[in-house]
Amino acid sequence: MKDTSEVMSLPETLATRLDDEEAVATVPLGGDDRLVVTPSRTLVYRAEGLLSDESVEEYPHGAERLTVSRGRRKAKLTFDYGLDGERTVSIPAKRLEDALHPVLAGTLSAAGITDPGESALRTFRFSELTLVVTSDRVVKHIGAAVWDDDYEEFHYDDVSDLQFEEGSVATSVVLTVDGRQQRFKAPNEQARAVQETLVDALCDHYDVASLEEFRLAVQPDEEGGEEAPDPTDFGEGPDPLSAEPAEGDDTDDGISVSETGSGTAGVSSPSDAASPASGTESEDGSETARVDAVDDAIDDVLSTAESGDSGAEAGTGTTAGRGAAQEATPDSATHDGTDAGTDAGTDAGTDAGTDAGTDNGFEGTFEPARAADGDFERLLEEVETLRETVERQGERLDQQSQLIEQLIEELRRGR
Repeated sequence: MKDTSEVMSLPETLATRLDDEEAVATVPLGGDDRLVVTPSRTLVYRAEGLLSDESVEEYPHGAERLTVSRGRRKAKLTFDYGLDGERTVSIPAKRLEDALHPVLAGTLSAAGITDPGESALRTFRFSELTLVVTSDRVVKHIGAAVWDDDYEEFHYDDVSDLQFEEGSVATSVVLTVDGRQQRFKAPNEQARAVQETLVDALCDHYDVASLEEFRLAVQPDEEGGEEAPDPTDFGEGPDPLSAEPAEGDDTDDGISVSETGSGTAGVSSPSDAASPASGTESEDGSETARVDAVDDAIDDVLSTAESGDSGAEAGTGTTAGRGAAQEATPDSATHDGTDAGTDAGTDAGTDAGTDAGTDNGFEGTFEPARAADGDFERLLEEVETLRETVERQGERLDQQSQLIEQLIEELRRGR
């Protein structure tokens, strides 16, 4: 049944064009202009203005394609009717989202995608991805248009799980439909709105309070009452490795490295270490190598210390020479030069200023010229006339400014 109060608030010209249909949504377009959506069509009402007379345009929802283009001030909705051509409606850009949702919902209903009584909850647009969340399904369309025949729909009766995977830029929405995962991404700025809308719609459809209850509701019952297998039970397998050696195994894993006569490191087993002659020779060679390395390190430290002392003595001599040169500079010469320059500059400036002030050629007092009484009265009259002219021009500018603002407002409304 049509809402009488809503119809009464519409302009008479627009109310008579509704016929017996109900106004599903009304979107203000600025001033008295408005867009009204009915189940079968979209009506755009334009009030009388400077650029056009009062008018009502109709756009049926039975379109094969719906395209949206948005500029800085204006947006356009284009209905493609196939062989019957295209029709475009211009609206303010800031009203696009408010108008697109009811128009797209009416288009889906006219195309038979949504059932009678099924309500469209929200519409999301992410670049070339359009999502329409209804009370019974999700309609997904990818492409330049917001809708055409190349669309996908996922009914909630076929959904067995809903998950969200957060990323650094976008959040992936994962719908499990008939055992297969359907993925699409939403920017993180709008991911929360998408998540809340989908979860609420899915829970309302199954009459549950949360996603956990939804998963329990759609989980298949276990047959025969058998206990579910433990995912951590891997069955019987080999015994774990033991850190202790087996009984009777007295093998020693120790390995010693020694130096041979040719300078190559050799690996000897415990049986080789039993020979006293080889062990003595190895120990003597290693001890000699260590002593030589220590002697070389001591020589390096001593040579470095001697070179550092030499550099320090040279630096001290240089500093001392610089200090002596500074002391040799006489302070009297500096002070004498400064005093002499200051006295000369002061005397010269004082004499020049005195001579210039005496010879400037002006003597006595200065008396300004006085205007006659008649000239003063004429000047007041001219100023008063000029004031009246400026006030008249200001009033005209105000009227022109109001007209320009009205024209701009009508142009923004898409006229």
